[in-house]
Amino acid sequence: MTGVCGCCGALRPRYKRLVDNIFPEDPEDGLVKANMEKLTFYALSAPEKLDRIGAYLSERLSRDVARHRYGYVCIAMEALDQLLMACHCQSINLFVESFLKMVRKLLEADKPNLQILGTNSFVKFANIEEDTPSYHRSYDFFVSRFSEMCHSSYEDPDIRTKIRMAGIKGLQGVVRKTVNDELQANIWDPQHMDKIVPSLLFNLQSGEGTESRSPSPLQASKKEKESPAELTERCFRELLGRAAYGNIKNAVTPVLMHLDNHSLWEGKTFAVRCFKIIMYSIQSQHSHLVIQQLLGHLDANSRSSATVRAGIVEVLLEAAAIAASGSVGPTVLEVFNTLLRHLRLSVDYELTGSYDCTNIGTKIIKEHEERQLQEAVIRTIGSFANTLPTYQRSEVMLFIMGKIPIPGMHPMLHSTGSGPEGNRMIQVMLLKSLRQVTCGFQTTNMLTALPNSFLDPLLSFALLEDAEIRLLVLEILVSLIDRHNNLPKFSTISIISDISVLKLKVDKCSRQDNLFMKKHAQHLYRHIYLCSKEQSSVQPHFEKLYSLLALISMELANEEVVVDLIRVALALQDLALSSEETLPVYNRCAVHALSSAYLNLISQLTTVPAFCQHVHEVIEMRQKESPYLLPEDVFIENPKIPKTLEKLEGELLFQQAKITEVLGGSGYNTERLATPYVPQFTDEDRLSKRKSIGETISLQVEVESRNSPEKEERTPAEEITFETLKNAIVDSVGVEEQEKERRRQVVEKFQKAPFEEIAAHCGARATMLQSKLNQIFEITIRPPPSPSGTITSSYGQTQSRSVPVYEMKFPDLCVY
Repeated sequence: MTGVCGCCGALRPRYKRLVDNIFPEDPEDGLVKANMEKLTFYALSAPEKLDRIGAYLSERLSRDVARHRYGYVCIAMEALDQLLMACHCQSINLFVESFLKMVRKLLEADKPNLQILGTNSFVKFANIEEDTPSYHRSYDFFVSRFSEMCHSSYEDPDIRTKIRMAGIKGLQGVVRKTVNDELQANIWDPQHMDKIVPSLLFNLQSGEGTESRSPSPLQASKKEKESPAELTERCFRELLGRAAYGNIKNAVTPVLMHLDNHSLWEGKTFAVRCFKIIMYSIQSQHSHLVIQQLLGHLDANSRSSATVRAGIVEVLLEAAAIAASGSVGPTVLEVFNTLLRHLRLSVDYELTGSYDCTNIGTKIIKEHEERQLQEAVIRTIGSFANTLPTYQRSEVMLFIMGKIPIPGMHPMLHSTGSGPEGNRMIQVMLLKSLRQVTCGFQTTNMLTALPNSFLDPLLSFALLEDAEIRLLVLEILVSLIDRHNNLPKFSTISIISDISVLKLKVDKCSRQDNLFMKKHAQHLYRHIYLCSKEQSSVQPHFEKLYSLLALISMELANEEVVVDLIRVALALQDLALSSEETLPVYNRCAVHALSSAYLNLISQLTTVPAFCQHVHEVIEMRQKESPYLLPEDVFIENPKIPKTLEKLEGELLFQQAKITEVLGGSGYNTERLATPYVPQFTDEDRLSKRKSIGETISLQVEVESRNSPEKEERTPAEEITFETLKNAIVDSVGVEEQEKERRRQVVEKFQKAPFEEIAAHCGARATMLQSKLNQIFEITIRPPPSPSGTITSSYGQTQSRSVPVYEMKFPDLCVY
């Protein structure tokens, strides 16, 4: 009976007859559309039959594949696709299982056309949003097979390209199908990402050469536009765009491993391209996760070659530039700590010449590669800093300053093979990093942004003998003070007849700026003066000094500051004239030129006609008789300076008395102007941290109050009577007010008086104190005792014969 039913078509189940009817006698005729519509209507009317329809189609497809009847295979897949698109009932899950089984059968076939056919059907299926969830479906095979297709090495290049593109589309379909379905296997698991990501990167990399050989976008054919590389990039971007916070690490780790395994850090271009795609594709709030992974990978490669480390740092640089402001995350200082640590490591490697590598033994260092790495790290530090708000950038500046080895302040470098040269290299590298961070730094309140803990060590570097370090310090100071982008207008020293052409941006000096200058002005002036004295200073140093003077005048100048700046400029002129200083002729001419250029600028800023006229007359006289005293003849490639500098006088010099007279008529402080500027300098400036001005003032006030002449002259045994007590009660309030006023005058004197006057006053006090101490010591010195313990000299013995205690000679038996 079974055999009879099998032979008789009328007795076969209806769904089988409907399925059989869609296949024509000649497969080239294609799907019978009318019968396909009947099958679709039947499936929609009786959804419980879907699983049987799917199973029967699967059975026919397997038989046709085995018999190599590929035309019928294509018809079967087309029918499956149409049924999938039409049916979204609850019973579709079992049908999908049959569908996936047939797709798997096609992908396992050796024929490229069948693999591509199966992939296209899977992609159509991936775009369908199913109404019912599936608990047991697995896509592990498809991930593995599509990844394998991405690496196809088929002989025919056209077919190879088609197979690879099919693999990429298949992976894209898997991601779309699984990424938003919590019931599916997690596509972000490392076991899947380790297959998907390298497959995409392989095709992205293989397309680089063909893209570069493309003649032009206009001549590019449609085939080139649909290259595997472009399709891969779209797929990679879609994958990363769907990544949630917890999945970023699993997506980026295979990228790092692929770049490591194929030595792609050295070229940098492909690595940078990969991470540009990553940074632009992920959600902006997740950017800091990628940056932290890159920093961790840099640590893991601390003993890799300099080119590998430089490649990772270059990628960090690009990633930081793309990251949104503040996206470095909560560990801002950790980012800079990592970069500075690798900067120091690079300096160590360069100095020692080699390091022990666990894999390949001792590795020889190439100096130029380490230098390239160091420059890359410095640029990256600047790039990170540019993404930070002002308050965080201030913290970073303090953090970097704390890392710089300074004699007497911060610990010196004690690494193997590193001596003074190691310290110097670290100082230079960290100051370059600091320069990058301060570039474009703008703050409304410089007093809080630049505390003593930052400015004091920075200014101490301005006095070092190393010319490169001094230049870096000047560049940092100029960057910090320039808040209105006036610096490019002062990049070269020149005599400008009309400064209005510069279109300078000048704002009124704020209260915070006044406080900043009141606290730090004398330090700045002293370091400007002492930098000008250094014999190793060359043209860039003088140009930065001119920029610094000009920017202080533009950004931080009130009337008192203007007066002090003019005094400093005149002191520089005196410095160049001084016979006591052993400055070379070039330096003398350079200081004269610097002074003349700055006085020309400040005279026009003050807008006092008589002052401008005096400066103009001196400059004109110099142009006629001594052009080597002006910047146009000094700060050029071949300076036009004499072999010896004759004594200058008269109309060739700016006259302090004349300037005091003309500015005094305009309301400036003539007494201050008439006082020559003389900086005080000790070794403390060069070697150790100076106390803050406030501490110095309070200390000096205390010393003065304790050692005042009034207290010294008081007799300890003062007669106390009834009248004395009565007067003390009545006048106690008045005496207290007088004491407060006296202390206020002392404090005000130390705050507002010129530095030279304060120094002279303190010097006099110190001399008086020392003389009193000498008298006390002379009185209290006693003659030495005899070895027997008896006093051998009378009290009438002259002091000239007495011996101080520390010079006494004791017998050996008395010494313990």
